[in-house]
Amino acid sequence: MNIWVFLAGLNAALAVAAGAYGWHALGDTPEIRDIFMMGSQYQMWHALGLMGVGLMIHHAPSRALHVAGGSFQIGIFLFSGTLYSFGGLSMVPVEGAAPFGGGLLMLAWLIVGIVGGRKLRAA
Repeated sequence: MNIWVFLAGLNAALAVAAGAYGWHALGDTPEIRDIFMMGSQYQMWHALGLMGVGLMIHHAPSRALHVAGGSFQIGIFLFSGTLYSFGGLSMVPVEGAAPFGGGLLMLAWLIVGIVGGRKLRAA
């Protein structure tokens, strides 16, 4: 089984569930709901990034792509998780978790771009 494809599907399903919860259960406070929904949107976009990592690894295995997959997964947890916590509970569980998670997400995209660029150039 390709762990990154599995985690992509899991994250996408959780993002849909979180979006439904945020839209229907968080009441009429747009600021709080918007923060929560941003977590859902970021989780979905980066779940698609994880899917890309899984597909790239299937066609051209690379240690760097596994680093990208791990960065995506940890980044999703830290970034979106912080937004969910702040939007749903009005608290930040760990100071600095969201910016660190965002940095991991950016790192993952950079790795995907570099590895993808190298693979295309070599083809």
